[in-house]
Amino acid sequence: MNDTVRIRRAADGLWIIAPDGAPTVLDGAAGSDVLVLEVAGGHLTWQLFGGQTIPAAVIDDVQLAQEWLWAVFGEEIALAVDAGGTGEFGVVPGLPELVASAWRLGYAHWAARWWPASIIDGIAPLDERLLLDEIAALSGECEMLVDGADASFVAQTGQLPGIRGRTDDYALAAGPATSVPSGVLVLARGTGGWDWRHCPPGLLDASDNAVSWAVVRGAGTTTVLVRVVAAPQLRGDVPRHLLPHALVRTAAGTIEATLALDGDAWTTEVTAPVGAESGVAVQVSVPGVGVEDSAESSGPDNRQRVREFAALRLSRATETPDNLADAPLLAEMAAAASDSDF
Repeated sequence: MNDTVRIRRAADGLWIIAPDGAPTVLDGAAGSDVLVLEVAGGHLTWQLFGGQTIPAAVIDDVQLAQEWLWAVFGEEIALAVDAGGTGEFGVVPGLPELVASAWRLGYAHWAARWWPASIIDGIAPLDERLLLDEIAALSGECEMLVDGADASFVAQTGQLPGIRGRTDDYALAAGPATSVPSGVLVLARGTGGWDWRHCPPGLLDASDNAVSWAVVRGAGTTTVLVRVVAAPQLRGDVPRHLLPHALVRTAAGTIEATLALDGDAWTTEVTAPVGAESGVAVQVSVPGVGVEDSAESSGPDNRQRVREFAALRLSRATETPDNLADAPLLAEMAAAASDSDF
C-alpha cells in the first residue's frame, strides 16, 4: 500500500492519525457516510465512499493502542507515536488482513444502523440475524483491535427487538400515497423523506418518498392526514418510547402527533386551523433520537449516494471481489438472492 497519513496532537492531548480529509470522531456526530469502530484505546473511522481501507484513528490511550498500531499503520508509525513524533508517514500495515477485516467490521456496524432498506426504492433489507452473526465473527477476527471495545452491538445501534429481515416474512407495501376518505375536499398534498439521523433503524422505509400528507376539508374541519411507509422488515410491537412522531408545520401553526402502525404504514391525522393548507411541511422523527447539527452529510443528496452505494453492493453480491475488504457480507448475499421480491 502507498497510503500516507498525518500524525498530529489535538489540543486536549488526543493523538490523530489520518489521511488528508478523512473523517474522525472529533468531527462531531457521524453521518450516514461514515464508518465508526470503537477499538482498544480509541476509535477508527472510514469514509463510506472513499474506497480506501486505511482508517483514520483518534487515540485516547496510547499504551492500549500500541497493541495494534503496528498492525494497522505499520511499525514506523507505531514508533513515531511512542516517541511523540508528528508529521506525515507512509502506511505499511503489519497485518493487511486485519485492516481489511476491520473495514468490514466497521461496515457491518454501519449497515446495521444506516442500510437504506426500502420497498419504494427496491433496496432489500438485511437479515438481522445474519448481520449479528457476521459482526460476531468479524469481531473475533479483529480481537487484537476491539478486545470487547465494540462488542455491544444491539445497545449501540438501537436495533428494535423482534425484527427480522427475510423478505418472505412481510407483504409488499401498497405505496407512499396517502389515502383520502371519500366525501372530503383535498386542499393540498405532498410527499417527502425524513432525516435518517432522527429515527433508529428498522422503523421507516428509507425512501425520500416514504412520507406523504394531505390537507382535507370536510364537515367544517380542516385535517392533515400523514402516512409514512414502514420499514420492509418491521414486524411485531414497537416499544412506546420508539414510536415515531410527525411534526406538521403549516402557515397557521405547528402540530405534533404520534404515528400509529397500521399494516404496512405509520399513520396519523391532526385537526388543523383554517389556513393550514398553505406552506405545509411534515417532519418525522423519534423524540430523543439523534442530535441537532448543521452537518450536510445526511441531506437528500447524501442519502441518494447511500442508496446507490447499497444498490451497487447488492448487484455485486455474487461476484468475486479483487480484495477482501470488498467481499459482500452474508446478509448482503441473502438480500441479493431475495431481491426478486422487490
